[in-house]
Amino acid sequence: MSDTIWPAGMDFAAALAATAKLTDDSLDKLIPVPPDLEARVFEAMRYAVLAPGKRLRPFLVLASAQLFSVATRSALQVACAIEMVHAYSLVHDDLPAMDNSDLRRGRPTCHKAFDDATAVLAGDGLLTMAFEVLAQPDTHGDPGVRCELVATLAQAAGAPGMVGGQMFDLLAEHRADLDIGAITRLQRMKTGALIAFSCEAGAILGKASQEQRLALRGYAHDLGLAFQIADDLLDVEGDTGVTGKPVGQDAAAGKTTFVSILGVERARAQAALLVTQAVAHLEPFEAKADLLRAAARFVVDRQT
Repeated sequence: MSDTIWPAGMDFAAALAATAKLTDDSLDKLIPVPPDLEARVFEAMRYAVLAPGKRLRPFLVLASAQLFSVATRSALQVACAIEMVHAYSLVHDDLPAMDNSDLRRGRPTCHKAFDDATAVLAGDGLLTMAFEVLAQPDTHGDPGVRCELVATLAQAAGAPGMVGGQMFDLLAEHRADLDIGAITRLQRMKTGALIAFSCEAGAILGKASQEQRLALRGYAHDLGLAFQIADDLLDVEGDTGVTGKPVGQDAAAGKTTFVSILGVERARAQAALLVTQAVAHLEPFEAKADLLRAAARFVVDRQT
């Protein structure tokens, strides 16, 4: 593979579709089904991670990697790892003990297609395989870079990040006194941490300067919050037939969200402001970051 992930001038929609094809082809090879009794958990893992989806996090990995001319093979390894972690989080979030959802990405959730125990194991399998993939020499020739990727993703996915954010979210169902600062922190942990890793991964792979990494962190921070506000708006205004998952669940659970605090119009305006801020962080990268700019706009315009 060349170091140019997408041809020059490719628009965002085409690049996102190409990302999905590249990522899914790689995931298919990384997760074969063995001919033994454990085959069922591999089938459940594949069901979860190869489900139809935007592959936004892999796109962010590839787009950030292209800024630093990272080899496509290396970037795809990280893209697959982050999609594994994301898919694991969805499988566990959907379980009866968590959000108790029956529909995800337009089809039955993993525990409905298989069973609760298999879904738990499938999530465990995807999470641990993600770190196995990052540790492989194909990810980067420098062991120090691979170690940094492992450590950074562990922080983002673990209790200081996504796992802690999910705990915060479960407790928020019973708290009516949460303010905008608390909800912002919750979402930075639950949703924003993996988005931040996806944006910074290319800089880690490319051994970028501290200034470049800080610019991508700033972009990721604002992008992650805009993404979550858009999700909150979809839960209020979306259509299950379009979103592929249940809507209205936050209100039914009594959760405090950006929309419940700000209202629909103010929340939409805040998301637009965050996109403007996110794009501003990309100025040092000039035209090379145009696809990342388009991704920020996509986040608030999407219908799924």
